[in-house]
Amino acid sequence: MKPAEEHILNQPEPYQSIMLYVRSVIMKTLAVEEKYSYKMPFYYYKKKPFVFLNVLKGTNYVDVVFMDGALLETKFPELQDCNKRKRVRSIPVKSLEDLDELRFVELLQYASELKKNLKSS
Repeated sequence: MKPAEEHILNQPEPYQSIMLYVRSVIMKTLAVEEKYSYKMPFYYYKKKPFVFLNVLKGTNYVDVVFMDGALLETKFPELQDCNKRKRVRSIPVKSLEDLDELRFVELLQYASELKKNLKSS
């Protein structure tokens, strides 16, 4: 078993179910590489860190964090500032019902296109 997958399976509920669901949507939407970095599941797109999943101590949600989220927040206002960090933005997911899969897929696709365009310019 891969370390990222093992990390997710070791999470208590409801975090485990949320992370498995988000992971499956990410992996069926984009050709990503799953890695275990900084003790979190990270998804790399075109060999660059793209999105990661985290459960911060003292919170009751899974944080779905986009590395270049600041560039996405105009089109996707559901992205929230991550502790005043310049680039990253996240979507807090407290339950499976909190995540609109179609909107999330749209976000993933838009973010991947943006990443491709940033790389080529």
